[in-house]
Amino acid sequence: MKLDVNATLGQSMTNLLLASILSTPIKDPVAVFLMILGIMLIAPLLFERIRLPGIVGLILAGVIVGPNGLGLLARDNTIVLLGTVGLLFLMFMAGLETSLDDLKSNADKAAIFGISTFGVPMALGTVAMMAIGYGVLPAILVASCFASHTLLALPIVSKLGIMRSQTLTTTLGGTLITNVLALLVLAVVVRAHQGSLSLQFWLFLIPSLIIYTFLTLWGLPRIGRWFFQRFGHDEGAEFTFVLASLFIVSYGAQLIQIEPIIGAFLAGVAITQLIPQLSPLMNRIQFIGNTLFIPFFLISVGMLVNPLILIQEPRSLLVSAVMVTVAIIAKFIPAWGSGKLFGFNFDNIMLMFGLSVAQAASTLAAITVAYKIELVDQLTVNGTIAMILVTCIASPWVTDRWGKKIKPGEVSIQSHQVANLGDRVLVPVANPSTEDNLLNLAILLAKSATGTLLPLHILIEQNSPIPPEDKARQNQLLSTAEMIAHAAVVNVIPIGRIDESIDKGIARVAEEKQASVIVCGWKGYSTYQENLFGGVIDKIVNRSAVPVLLTRFPLPIEHTTRVFLAFTSQQTYASSFKESIQLAKSLATELKASLQLLQVVTTRGVPIDLSNAGLAEDTPIQNVRGNFVQQVSRLLTTNDLVVLNGSVEQKTQLASLLGRIPEAIARNHPEVAMIIAYFPK
Repeated sequence: MKLDVNATLGQSMTNLLLASILSTPIKDPVAVFLMILGIMLIAPLLFERIRLPGIVGLILAGVIVGPNGLGLLARDNTIVLLGTVGLLFLMFMAGLETSLDDLKSNADKAAIFGISTFGVPMALGTVAMMAIGYGVLPAILVASCFASHTLLALPIVSKLGIMRSQTLTTTLGGTLITNVLALLVLAVVVRAHQGSLSLQFWLFLIPSLIIYTFLTLWGLPRIGRWFFQRFGHDEGAEFTFVLASLFIVSYGAQLIQIEPIIGAFLAGVAITQLIPQLSPLMNRIQFIGNTLFIPFFLISVGMLVNPLILIQEPRSLLVSAVMVTVAIIAKFIPAWGSGKLFGFNFDNIMLMFGLSVAQAASTLAAITVAYKIELVDQLTVNGTIAMILVTCIASPWVTDRWGKKIKPGEVSIQSHQVANLGDRVLVPVANPSTEDNLLNLAILLAKSATGTLLPLHILIEQNSPIPPEDKARQNQLLSTAEMIAHAAVVNVIPIGRIDESIDKGIARVAEEKQASVIVCGWKGYSTYQENLFGGVIDKIVNRSAVPVLLTRFPLPIEHTTRVFLAFTSQQTYASSFKESIQLAKSLATELKASLQLLQVVTTRGVPIDLSNAGLAEDTPIQNVRGNFVQQVSRLLTTNDLVVLNGSVEQKTQLASLLGRIPEAIARNHPEVAMIIAYFPK
């Protein structure tokens, strides 16, 4: 009997202890962070195994551990802070993936979709909410919540590799338009409710918004370019500058009374032209955002949801049902109508719908402000939470299911031969001061083709043993190259070799390792001896059975704003001319730079029609007559990358293959980058 009493007492104490633990949120910082990291690790893996996007797992995990679930974690200031950072990072990365050139080329489509995905929800939402007893101002405000949306499923699209497709560009542009309009509606309704909607408000908002947008899109790229040119050697400083830019622009948006998420998106659009898509810096930004900050935001969104409250008030079910139904229908109609107008297939239409149906960021911001000023009641908040829960689950699922059916659009713009250029990129490294730019170019080529980087350093064979300091320097150069490649998530195989000469060593390694291209550095001039008998570069080109890219980068490669392909009318007949065009197109795409072609026609020559060269319709092509060096030099500006087509037809000549043209251009423009491409016959 005594044992039974003790057992009963022990069981009671255990239950009391468990109840106490479950009723009190964990406050120890280490334990809190450990639990969140555990969620970030386990939830996505678990849900992806049952064929649901990992984003859904993070949101539902937030519901379970949050104050409305088991109560293990409180949504305190720390969670709110990290969730806000994650939200800003999400919108910032959306801006980074947005090309201004793509937006310009799809401006009409983005405007049509943006206006329709704002107007239809506003109309349907206002009518539906007034039909269940809401006043005019509350109904308009709730409708603005339907109109806005959060690109919750953007990480899924990024993983699928379809960020630069026309559908995504249209959706991103439309998102910017509808979110700005929805947040402007929020500002106007709040002012009207408070009785302070005056001419002074409009005189402040409209000019300040125009000035703010101009300063962001015009000023930030110039400040960033100056900073990267001066401090580009410091990778930590580059990353910190990007973060600082994000939060300065976001805070500036708050100062002019618009939501910081709009500022974060504009900051990404402004600074994206300075960061190549496949660069190590972009990889760091995406890694930190996708693995840390954005999951924090998703978990914090889940912690807002209280499923039980939906059944505590009978009217809550009606309000929630109306809000969920209207939110889904009002977002599907614009996606379907716009998609049909643009000629998109059903998969692309569903992708637009999946991206635009999620309600989280702007919706939470709007409904929180409205609740604080008592414009809406608790029932509306409950319905909003239900809408967020349903749409945040539906959005990733729809995006993942139909996004997988869309093939990445970027593959179609490159020929098979140029795509294979990055399969196995051999890059000799010898000078630490020029190694970064060489490696960054090689990394762009390798990463675009999911290929392998082959950094090579050769020690010259001598009659005596190799000095230990030379071997140490070789190991240091190869270790640096390997570290840079790993930072960019590129497969790398460092190669150290001892050979009788540099050119023979490079040629032999290229053949042994089955290299697809050789990327070499060029100092910009040739000595008298090299001009007369040919130098190491000439011997490499003559011996190589694969394309050779001779490069000269006086400034970091990420500063490139225009890829300038210059050629003569005679070169258009060469078998390698199409490869040169595809190389220039590929570089312009990866560097987020514009592409311009210059055809220099001889006195008796005739310009060649390039309409069938696979170029975009808006690609600038200029035809001029006169001296090649003078005409090219006249058009070049700082931050240009000149691409020239080399010639290897006379392999038995003693004179340097480079000739005087590249040297003359380099002498006239020492600050301009240059690539001389040699393709084997």
